[in-house]
Amino acid sequence: MSGPRDRLEDERRRTTARLATLRGDYRGFVDASRDTNADDEHDPEGATIAFEREQVAALVRQAEQHLTEVEAALTRLDAGTYGRCSRCGRPIPDERLEVRPTATTCVVCA
Repeated sequence: MSGPRDRLEDERRRTTARLATLRGDYRGFVDASRDTNADDEHDPEGATIAFEREQVAALVRQAEQHLTEVEAALTRLDAGTYGRCSRCGRPIPDERLEVRPTATTCVVCA
């Protein structure tokens, strides 16, 4: 079984890789729409392209937020406060941290 640092580092690697892929996908949508003179409003495929572009943009924002949470968890680990509930101060169960390594609250406070 890996420790918290290993889990968080793995989470950071996976999230960083996913973010790079999503950003590439987003750039692809933007570049594709830039190379055409059709606008999203009047192009029959425009609504689909706009929807897909915004969907990928939302996934980018989610991945960026998750990466921020992972970095904050690593900071808490270095400070010795990782695994403590930010509300009540009690320990966060290991099972919860295994499933959600960025958790900041225990199950009761969540």
